[in-house]
Amino acid sequence: MSNPAVSKPAPVKHFLEVDDFDPVELAFVLATAQRWKLKPKEVPNCLGGQGAALLFQKPSTRTRVSTEMAVVTLGGHPISLRGEEVGLGVRESASDIAKMLAGYCALIGARVNNHHDLEIMAENSTVPIVNLLSDRAHPCQAVADLLTLHEHWGELEGRKLAFIGDGNNVVTSLVCAAALTGLEVVISSPVGYELESEVVARTRNLGGTVDLISDPYEAVAGVDAIYADVWTSMGQESEAAARQSAFSGYQINAALLAAAGPEAVFLHCLPAHRGVEVTAEVIDGPQSLVWQQAINRMHATRAIIAFLLGAISKKEKKQ
Repeated sequence: MSNPAVSKPAPVKHFLEVDDFDPVELAFVLATAQRWKLKPKEVPNCLGGQGAALLFQKPSTRTRVSTEMAVVTLGGHPISLRGEEVGLGVRESASDIAKMLAGYCALIGARVNNHHDLEIMAENSTVPIVNLLSDRAHPCQAVADLLTLHEHWGELEGRKLAFIGDGNNVVTSLVCAAALTGLEVVISSPVGYELESEVVARTRNLGGTVDLISDPYEAVAGVDAIYADVWTSMGQESEAAARQSAFSGYQINAALLAAAGPEAVFLHCLPAHRGVEVTAEVIDGPQSLVWQQAINRMHATRAIIAFLLGAISKKEKKQ
């Protein structure tokens, strides 16, 4: 017979999609990230020498370095693992890997080919799972994006952003994050590369405003920010020629940026291909927030991890 006096462990909170946070939680994570960036001495030692397993099925620069540094500054020890070292779903099942790594570490981050692997890991892990990128979502990037814009504008609600390019995992997380903060989004993509209708419906169900406009000049009219991504992501190399042709009219250049207005800022999640999806004049120009955005990957991820680990008290969350 179970002892009623013994309390059950609190459920583990994971971060697989950006709307795993509600609007209040996301707002607090953003505020915490911004505060700790300005006052690094306030960053808690919440990992206290514990490990964080970071699995990368795909190569990574910003995600790996930003996540490792987030773990280090929280007092933890990052353990980065390449996909071939683990053999996720080949040499060992996602459930077995999650159970094993959770026995060693206080946190598991994973950059995976198949989002479903993250879901299996979350179902079998006793520690938080953080999505460091999947084919479906890139939630840590979206939090860094919003942090960058919040720093620049002060508020997100009532502002408008145009995403010009492929309706991919980056914009999927971005529109959901925007919905939780009051940021309006318009997406401009060539035929056949639009954001999936299910994601549009999900965003609107979250209370967000998202419009699909094929003409990029019409899409950027009156917006406060323009966001671009590469036209061909990892794993799509065989489609490169077709994508280059389809997206040829969607380059972010001086003319398109001018159509948005002199106060509009430019974002890119990187890596960028100058002369392809964006010109050097734009990405290296005065309206670009790209490097601030890249640096904010660490600050955003650090706040996300601390929140998942419960390092932020309930009292703080209400402030």
